[in-house]
Amino acid sequence: MQYKDAGVDIDQGNEAVRRIRPWAFKTYRPEVVDGVGGFAGAFAWQEPGVLLAGADGVGSKLLVAQEMGRLDSIGIDLVAMNVNDILAQGGEPLFFLDYIATHKIMPDEIEQLVQGIAKGCLQAKCTLLGGETAELPEIYESAHFDLAGFGVGRQVYTPEEAVKDGDLLLGLASSGFHSNGYALLRKIARDNHLDWDRTYPEIESGTLGERFLTPTQIYVQAVHKLWSRVSVKAMAHITGGGLTENVPRTLPKGFAAVIDSHSWPRSEFMQWIKQLGAVDDDEWRRTFNDGVGFTVVIAPQDLTPAQAVLTEHKIDSYVIGRVVPTDSAQGVIWS
Repeated sequence: MQYKDAGVDIDQGNEAVRRIRPWAFKTYRPEVVDGVGGFAGAFAWQEPGVLLAGADGVGSKLLVAQEMGRLDSIGIDLVAMNVNDILAQGGEPLFFLDYIATHKIMPDEIEQLVQGIAKGCLQAKCTLLGGETAELPEIYESAHFDLAGFGVGRQVYTPEEAVKDGDLLLGLASSGFHSNGYALLRKIARDNHLDWDRTYPEIESGTLGERFLTPTQIYVQAVHKLWSRVSVKAMAHITGGGLTENVPRTLPKGFAAVIDSHSWPRSEFMQWIKQLGAVDDDEWRRTFNDGVGFTVVIAPQDLTPAQAVLTEHKIDSYVIGRVVPTDSAQGVIWS
């Protein structure tokens, strides 16, 4: 018997590695000392300081990509979910590794996935240092696979000023639903008999599936520039839990954020999906980013230069709230 008889094709795995190697090379930083294909990626590091690490996936958004046969952008989401977390801790992403587990290795599909991962790494200026592709026919059903990513960075920024009463909460616009809440989005689509390949009047451009697959915004370069211009006192990556649960994680004890729910625009597409699903405000706010993918806390006098930096990087931003002292455990007060 051969390994192929059990559903695992070594030759196809080797072909996938051959195809993805050039995409990884495009992302290499000067610190890389070993290439793809070794037992471990090597990254030279002698500087003191704090390293940051994270792991994440893309959840049920992957199923939308699989059902549409569009795998070219989901890798960007994978990188974004990791590097934006590292960024929120004052980090510079250094390198990234991926894990792809699949029913059957298809070199074309693996290449598309890794091409997207490489694009995300280039946006974040980090190296795709390595990864693993596992063929697991007894675990995954035919044509199904899963993605996981692991990012490592170094902490290069720590706030010099403490959060104060009256500081502003600046919201950086999301590119869409990013990579959270897709189990609910898919249920809303099913219950309303929506078609991935159709256009609808409420969608600004493209088909429903294309809109759902809009890649997660990577904020790394914009926020790095922001640190050089103004004093950023706190940061949050708005993922699962939304503004309601993620903003309080960034505020010191004794402070809360008063958020004006009418202070930033939502896309017609998002509002349409919310209406179709009859999702109430509280559930929506803790499931989705609601149009805001990242937040920073700044002093009022820093608003103009901060927004100028973000505009340079083509990211819309809005003052969505302010910081207030509180005696309660409530981290966000909606108004």
